[in-house]
Amino acid sequence: MINIKSLSIAVGFSLLTTIFFKLHSQDFSSLEYRNVGPYRGGRVTAVAGITSQPSTFFLGATGGGVWKTEDYGTSWYNVSDGFFKTPSIGAIAVAQNDPNIVYVGTGSDGLRSNLIEGKGMYKSIDGGKTWVETGLSSVGQIGAIRIHPVDHNIVYVAALGRSFNSNPERGLYKTTDGGKTWDKILFISNKTGISDIEMMPTNPNILYTAAWKAERKPWTIISGGTPEEGGIYKSIDAGKNWTKIESGLPAKLIGKIDLEVCPADSKLLYALVEAPEEEGGLYISDNHGETFQQVSDEKKIRTRPFYYTNLKVDPQNPDVIYSMATDYMKSVDRGKTWSSLSVPHGDNHDMWINPENSELFIQSNDGGANITHNGGKSWSTQFNQPTSEIYQVEVDNQYPYWLYGGQQDNYSTIAVPSMAPYGIQAAGIGYIINTGGCETGPAVPHPTNPDIVYSNCKGRFTVFNKKTGTEKSFYVGASNMYGHNPKDLQFRFQRVSPILVSPHNPKVIYHTSQYVHKTTDEGKTWKTISPDLTAFEADKQVISGSPITRDITGEEFYSTIYAIQESSIEEGLIWVGANDGPVHVTRNGGKTWKNVTPKNLPPGGRVDAVEPSPHNPAKAYVCVLRYQLGDRKPYIYKTENYGESWQLLTPGTNGIPKEYSVRVVREDPEKEGLLFAGTEYGVFVSFNDGATWMAFQQNLPITPISDLKIHRGDLVLSTMGRGFWILDDINLLRQDNLVNIKNNILFKSNSAIRYRTPSGGRTSESPKYPKPGLTIDYFLQEDMRSLLKLEILNERMEVINTYISDTTGISKDTVKRNMSTEFLNYQVTDKLSAKKGFNRFRWDMTTTGPWNKKVEDRYKNGILVKPGIYMAKLTIDEQVLSKSIQIAIDPKVKASGVAEKTISDQVDFQIKVRDLLNKALLLVNNLEIEQENLENKEKVTEADKTKLSKIKIVLEELRTKEGIYEQPMLTSQIKYLYNMMNEADQEIGQDALDRFADLQSKFVAIQQSIN
Repeated sequence: MINIKSLSIAVGFSLLTTIFFKLHSQDFSSLEYRNVGPYRGGRVTAVAGITSQPSTFFLGATGGGVWKTEDYGTSWYNVSDGFFKTPSIGAIAVAQNDPNIVYVGTGSDGLRSNLIEGKGMYKSIDGGKTWVETGLSSVGQIGAIRIHPVDHNIVYVAALGRSFNSNPERGLYKTTDGGKTWDKILFISNKTGISDIEMMPTNPNILYTAAWKAERKPWTIISGGTPEEGGIYKSIDAGKNWTKIESGLPAKLIGKIDLEVCPADSKLLYALVEAPEEEGGLYISDNHGETFQQVSDEKKIRTRPFYYTNLKVDPQNPDVIYSMATDYMKSVDRGKTWSSLSVPHGDNHDMWINPENSELFIQSNDGGANITHNGGKSWSTQFNQPTSEIYQVEVDNQYPYWLYGGQQDNYSTIAVPSMAPYGIQAAGIGYIINTGGCETGPAVPHPTNPDIVYSNCKGRFTVFNKKTGTEKSFYVGASNMYGHNPKDLQFRFQRVSPILVSPHNPKVIYHTSQYVHKTTDEGKTWKTISPDLTAFEADKQVISGSPITRDITGEEFYSTIYAIQESSIEEGLIWVGANDGPVHVTRNGGKTWKNVTPKNLPPGGRVDAVEPSPHNPAKAYVCVLRYQLGDRKPYIYKTENYGESWQLLTPGTNGIPKEYSVRVVREDPEKEGLLFAGTEYGVFVSFNDGATWMAFQQNLPITPISDLKIHRGDLVLSTMGRGFWILDDINLLRQDNLVNIKNNILFKSNSAIRYRTPSGGRTSESPKYPKPGLTIDYFLQEDMRSLLKLEILNERMEVINTYISDTTGISKDTVKRNMSTEFLNYQVTDKLSAKKGFNRFRWDMTTTGPWNKKVEDRYKNGILVKPGIYMAKLTIDEQVLSKSIQIAIDPKVKASGVAEKTISDQVDFQIKVRDLLNKALLLVNNLEIEQENLENKEKVTEADKTKLSKIKIVLEELRTKEGIYEQPMLTSQIKYLYNMMNEADQEIGQDALDRFADLQSKFVAIQQSIN
């Protein structure tokens, strides 16, 4: 007997598998993301330099990969994209005897809650141009690398281990074959890793290493243990044997340690030690580590040791010591006294000093990396490193729209534009504004008034006004939560406490602690509309930081609401998720709540996002992050019955890999079942409501996707290491026939805004501001070797621009003119792709520009067309496909009082000026050709001489002489008028009309004189 149910499941699985593989075989490379900033550095925890190449340095960001400068930090470029599987960098080391050899250990050792895990070692043999993996992929975070000074194949690696769970791979590793094989030469326990390794400069067989018991939990930080669980070890035989050093060091509890050996006096060993109370601080041994003596217990050199604990000694002067913590400190008396150094940003992490010039060094912090030539008196900029960590993304209703979010260790939330909104002196860093709150965010713009932004700073709700530049504070509870045991707090707010403006009523704003709070007067009064919606397990409500250093900044408050969304199609239907696991829903605006946590979801994970479907009120999605509990699996769940039951969409076998933790999921508001997921290592898309997934990384670098939104047809992303990104126009992904495409297709285009780029953004590449345009997507069954032509027609079905692919064998320098009108018929372009699969062409919304004698400038600088309906006609061999396209007036232009009729009149006038300019330029060209022919004749007649004389006279009237400040003649004057009217949307001035009539009259007279 046939089991119908089993058969249907098998058929369904087979169908999904077929769809999965067909979608994976599709090439969406025509769709690309662009970075929109901020062009400011983020957290950098590893730096290195090259002694023999003093202008060259490397930086390693916590979520931005490895970057290199060859001009003392004037510019940086990424060298790890496309090679590394993780963007988190823990250590960088250069073989100074051969600086082409560079080793990088992944996984920053600053154990924050938003830490990105390491994936082993990488090596370059060409100075960072290319990289290969060299093992240790399971060790976790890597704290330090040391290369043998003579043999760069001998390398030591300090492996701290997994941040959020114990693992046997912790320990000190050594390779003698350049990373092909590794030996673990020191192991303490599954809970204790190695945070540092140092080598005596005069004898590389003598090694010192620091062991550190460390682990992060969502509710606390474990840093340190008994001396048996940590401390300093020494080897005198290149790591074969080790001796524990204890004399003079803390005897009860010991935590993170950073070591330094002074190249100028190798008997000196320095140790910055985490220990209780006054026992912590700087210790120095003057006998090769046999005994230590405490030199300083200065608190500023040991703040938040799990995060910092970094020491550097001047290679030429053993008395000069630098300490990196919250402050950047310097001692000139071997650590007895300390003073602060000014640095571009706080929260300091690493440093590399040129051994031959102690005034030249690189230093890193939470704002990036900076280089000094004068010992720290002045620094290179951090505004050339797009490595910022952004916690979330919100968007406003302006045009161009702006992106908002909290930026790690920025004193305010920030906003950047999607396109250049106005002219500034220099594009890029100038388009970043502060929007209230602080580093964690969020920043949520008012739905209709973008001058108002609702911001958060670790639970402190504010209303920021862009016009005044100030923010009003309306904190729920108005109580400082720092330093508290969370069980004693009235309201528990996480550092990232969400704010939600109701999609149904902009006066309704929600804010969450362990409760949902509601205001209808922008925070002046708050009403709590829920019970405690968290798990609130008693053993998780503890003072964070054990057993040595107390650390309570809000990110350790475990039982808080981390995500909230209201359905856009059913008012009062609100979903919330807590950072300790539970999911709740209310269908009556908070009067009653129901716990709808998925039954098969392991407990304790952080509900990073809840996503009510914009198509079906009963449907919603949640994603849960559990890697902070040692579980790296992806968890996306879907319900179609208000949470009564859930389906896991990420088993690890349908597209999203099993160790790709998911931070966010969103459903497209236009196309039901089109899902986008942001994971720890990039973006994924599903075309079938989560049944299968495919990577949608495109040109996006590997980095965690902290949040994403679909806004005006764009996919908008925030990342934890590379700032904000936008993929313009996802309309192609909304089509129904992406799996079984059997024909050439011209897809329907989204409408475009008729937008002029202001002067400050015209040449910006960082951030990336493309020229205004309308995207045209098409699919080709085969690579084209014959005619591929795209024509743009106006409402009268007149062709206003034509493009032909350069792959048809026609030279890009070739143009074709209509012999009767002398006007352009087409341009050859490499931007009209003729390859098999999906293709995208961006029409700049212009007609053809004027003719130019220089082929490379011919028909450029065209006229921006009128708002209205146009047609795109694609000719593929003999097949013709067409679709209507729409161009709308710029909302800013309309708001300024410019009517569409004004724009229409202006365009008509511009076309007249262009046509007159074309005639004049072509007449000049024809006369020059005729002149050359007459002058080269073997026998010149009297008629020829008369004709030649006329030509010279006419050319003098038409053509401006070459040289400086020569008088502009007729063609230049027409061009002047053309350019004058091509800068803005405006009325035509009477002087322009009069001038055109005058120029036209003069041209007619010249034409008649030559005939």
